[in-house]
Amino acid sequence: MKSLQDSLYNWLTIKIISDERPDDKAAIDTERMFFEILGDEHQISDLEVAKDEVMYYVHYTKDGERNKTRFPRELIEVMLNQIKNEPEKYVNYPDV
Repeated sequence: MKSLQDSLYNWLTIKIISDERPDDKAAIDTERMFFEILGDEHQISDLEVAKDEVMYYVHYTKDGERNKTRFPRELIEVMLNQIKNEPEKYVNYPDV
């Protein structure tokens, strides 16, 4: 089992990609998998994301308590920026 912090990081990183690329089935499926890990392994619910110029903030409920954690945008957006900078390497392939 990964730590809650690692699981939130993984989920948020792929969530911003799947939000940006709604036709990217691989990203959507991966986001769903990490979302299920948060619920099943960490008993997290009511996830909400906010951001400002510097940070992403993830609000969630665990054990009946509302919590918040934060991640630097630079860290979370690395993969998204890579996809934007080199789109030819990250082509969406249609379902067959």
